[in-house]
Amino acid sequence: MRMRSTARLIPAVILTFSWAAALSGQTPAPAKTKVKVEKEKQLVLDWLSQPSVVERFGKISDAIWSYAELGFQEFNSSKLLADTLEEAGFKVERGVAGLPTAFIASYGAGKPVIGLLGEFDALPMLSQKGRVPGQDPLVPGAPGHGCGHNAMGTAAAAAALAVKEAMDKFNLPGTIRVFGSPAEEILGSRPHMIRAGLFADVDAVIDNHSGSGFGTGYGRSGNALFSVIFTFKGKTSHGASAWGGRSALDAVEIMNVATNYLREHLPVNMRMHYVVLDGGEAPNVVPDRASVWYYVRNSDEQIEAMYERVLNCAKAGALATGTELLPVRFLGAVHQHHANRAAAELIQKNIELVGMPAWTEEENAFAKALQKELKAREESGMATKVDPLREPRGESLGGGSSDVGDVTLVAPTATIHFPGQVPGAIGHHWSSVACNFGTTAWKGLNAGAKAIAASAVDLLTKPAELRKLRAEFEEYAKKFPYKSFLPADAAPPLDLNEELMKKYRPLIEKAITGIR
Repeated sequence: MRMRSTARLIPAVILTFSWAAALSGQTPAPAKTKVKVEKEKQLVLDWLSQPSVVERFGKISDAIWSYAELGFQEFNSSKLLADTLEEAGFKVERGVAGLPTAFIASYGAGKPVIGLLGEFDALPMLSQKGRVPGQDPLVPGAPGHGCGHNAMGTAAAAAALAVKEAMDKFNLPGTIRVFGSPAEEILGSRPHMIRAGLFADVDAVIDNHSGSGFGTGYGRSGNALFSVIFTFKGKTSHGASAWGGRSALDAVEIMNVATNYLREHLPVNMRMHYVVLDGGEAPNVVPDRASVWYYVRNSDEQIEAMYERVLNCAKAGALATGTELLPVRFLGAVHQHHANRAAAELIQKNIELVGMPAWTEEENAFAKALQKELKAREESGMATKVDPLREPRGESLGGGSSDVGDVTLVAPTATIHFPGQVPGAIGHHWSSVACNFGTTAWKGLNAGAKAIAASAVDLLTKPAELRKLRAEFEEYAKKFPYKSFLPADAAPPLDLNEELMKKYRPLIEKAITGIR
């Protein structure tokens, strides 16, 4: 395995731990189970079980964790993953769909084409030292990996390399393709990649997400989401003679009051939240420009109508203040998640085959310390059993959102949720950042990579299984044909996190260097 060029991008481990101890609790190799495993699948499981492979991809995950790059600014993270795949023989296309940090890495030829999704962007304001069970920022105010994307992009890459090994040894026909997908936290890449035709020939997609459990599910879940910035233009004046001005900030505040009154008339599963991006620079100057960024969440069927009501609130703010509502800027607009049942059932079998990693006493001690800090109901340590297959819970139950939802409507897709985080750790919170580094993250992403790779091998070698996925998808598409929610003229917000990363990147690099 060549590491020459990528090694320069991998920083030293931030907190010292015995990496040998990280492997001492590995689950026994699947070959020792009573389940009969096909030789192609056994190869990928054995390849991923090698200590050198676990270490290699664990260090890549830790490197991406340490970069902590926000959406569309993941230049180091994207390069590290793309270089790793390219050095292994994958054909890599960089900067696809007009997204500088997006890439596609392909290996093989012809049908079937199996897509693997991988993310690598961090979240703002979540900086935290790894494996520390109390809030302790690495750089106060800086970004951090509070959703596990550092492990997710790495798991997809590791799985792809394992599948390549099986394709080479057994002359398997088909193509394995990794979609390096930036800016998931701002819903920034998949709708544009779909619009560019990058999923047009894909037969099935395996998604992955980090968490504390190990499982998958099918059916509709999560929320559709519109991510939009409303900007108002007013007129400046002296704050002491404000009657001569028209406050754009007043328009933002009136809009926010109106949307907060709107909440009373929305079902409980509908959500909207906002942050004021620009409200002026000094109290004694009436601001002539102000902006507010909204997330509007609802079901696929109701999201457009709900957005129109929020837009009317913005128009009301402009009307009441004598300001102008400038053209709304769409940052993202995505569908709910529609997971394919046949794909989930196939994946579930491989999750059960792989099994939950075995955790060391040290890892369980950290988990219990973090659970105590968070005042969790149980201080039980790491999860020990895989989850049962999750069945649909209803069509409009609310929850999070992801641009993976759009992918589920253009190809049969299901998501592998792999372990590594502490049960009770909070999403988009420093506690998750603390979990997503080090030994448990290594083991979790390795387990996830095994389930991804085993499922991909099934789809490459069992045409009947792939036909089941496709038949279900094509029938479902008759009821839910794909229509992008993204306006035709919407451009990816490549500038959105640029200033934040200019501010924090040097501080993060200095902090990492200082504790190597």
